[in-house]
Amino acid sequence: MNAEIIISFIILILCISPVFVIGIVQYRSKRVVGFWSGEEPPKNEWVTDMKAYNHRHGIMWILYGTGFVVCYMFGFLWGAIVAAVLCAAECIAGIFIMVICHKKWYGIYVKK
Repeated sequence: MNAEIIISFIILILCISPVFVIGIVQYRSKRVVGFWSGEEPPKNEWVTDMKAYNHRHGIMWILYGTGFVVCYMFGFLWGAIVAAVLCAAECIAGIFIMVICHKKWYGIYVKK
C-alpha cells in the first residue's frame, strides 16, 4: 500500500467515525433518541417500544456510515470519479432515506 491510500483511509475514518458513534450511542441508549438537530426527543411514555425505536435509529446511522466506507472501497475497483459520484449519491439519497425511515418509525412507535 502506498502512503496516499493509507492517509486517505485515515482521513475517511476520522471524518466518518462521528456517524458510527452516533449510531452506537443511539443503539445503546436507555432514553428515547432524537433525530433532528435541536429537536426535543419524544417523551419516554409516548414511545410504545423504546428499545426497538432506538435500535432502528442506531442501525440506520451505522448503515449510513458504512455506505461511505463502501464508496471508498469502490474507489479502488472503479476509480476516484466513480467513488466520488457514489459518495455524493450516498450523502444525498442517504439523508432522504433516513428522514423517511425516521418519519415511518415515529409514526409506528410514538403515540401522543
